Amino acid sequence: MSHSRPTEEVVSVRSGTRSRTGALLCALALSVCSAVALAPQAGADRPGHHGRGHPGGESLVEVFGHRGASGYRPEHTLASYELAARMGADYIEPDLVPTKDGALVARHENEISGTTDVEQHPEFADRRTTKVVDGNEVTGWFTEDFTLAELKTLRATERLPELRQENTIHDGRYEIPTLQEIIDLKRELSRELGRRIGLAPEIKHPSYFRSAGLAVEPRLVWALNRNGLNTPWAKVAVQSFEVGNLQWLHRRLRVDLVQLVWSSGAPYDFVDSGDPRTYADMVTPEGMRDIAKYADWVAPVSTMILPRDERGYLTEPTRLVDNAHEAGLKVVTYTVRAENTFLPADFRSSGGEADHGDVFGFLDALFATGVDGVFADQPDLAVRARDAWHSRAE
Repeated sequence: MSHSRPTEEVVSVRSGTRSRTGALLCALALSVCSAVALAPQAGADRPGHHGRGHPGGESLVEVFGHRGASGYRPEHTLASYELAARMGADYIEPDLVPTKDGALVARHENEISGTTDVEQHPEFADRRTTKVVDGNEVTGWFTEDFTLAELKTLRATERLPELRQENTIHDGRYEIPTLQEIIDLKRELSRELGRRIGLAPEIKHPSYFRSAGLAVEPRLVWALNRNGLNTPWAKVAVQSFEVGNLQWLHRRLRVDLVQLVWSSGAPYDFVDSGDPRTYADMVTPEGMRDIAKYADWVAPVSTMILPRDERGYLTEPTRLVDNAHEAGLKVVTYTVRAENTFLPADFRSSGGEADHGDVFGFLDALFATGVDGVFADQPDLAVRARDAWHSRAE
């Protein structure tokens, strides 16, 4: 079934001078409380929910630029997202955390000592602290202790300098971007490149931020509404490792929802509430059917699809992809990285841990399982492998 796609609201932004005005922050603060009332109360029958594109069908495998093109630029920077889009990624992926004053910014974790130069700012030395996040004690500097204006004085740094030394030449060049700046960039690049660049935001530590009075979900709903992106035709896929927040969003968003799962443990909201279910329970046939009641995608780590033995070599594929497709879910797996240290032993080169191995061979092995998407740190390589795979299949 085809639908005409409404034009996204155009927000005028000059290149290099994306606005960070106090007025926007004030509007955000005033609007967050009313986000639930403003958001569409859509149910399971909302148009476009479930099955947009037949799971395992003829559609091209979609490439998600993991934290942008994080194999080439410091992650979660506008430069990383832009490069991913120019390399052909179908989606760019920002991880979202809030600031003290309620702005949503892109960082892999709310603790930022490993991805910014905060340690070099003596004015923030007294912000270093220890917190318990999702049951784990963490020491460092946290986004929720900084205003947006303060975070904007910091600069991004490479998270894996020992593996990606080339990326360190970009240390200190880029700011921490806001969600709005990423949406504006996505819109500009979609116009320039003549194709829709998708947005796949991940909500980090939802239970933790909700308990701190900084819930991400209402702020995200507000931002998608404001930008005309809360529609069945918007190329948006919202991710979470927890379940309750996705179920809440299912009733308020008209975009794709992605249930992230890990190879051990359980969603923290299950742990916090005493629910005994684990991620392993969630990927059984029955568990997949439960996920399909509120989500469109399931996103497992690649070892849940292609397990490895004690030496790191691949063993037989699991039934995870088949279970998901039978439940009506699409599957996007994470994370494909070209460096030897991340690859199965089958595809490592003779070089060191930071050298690239046969990432094309590993991608082919994933494609053969029927996955519908992959997260990749080097999205250009995933795009090339995907295109070659589909060409051979024609």
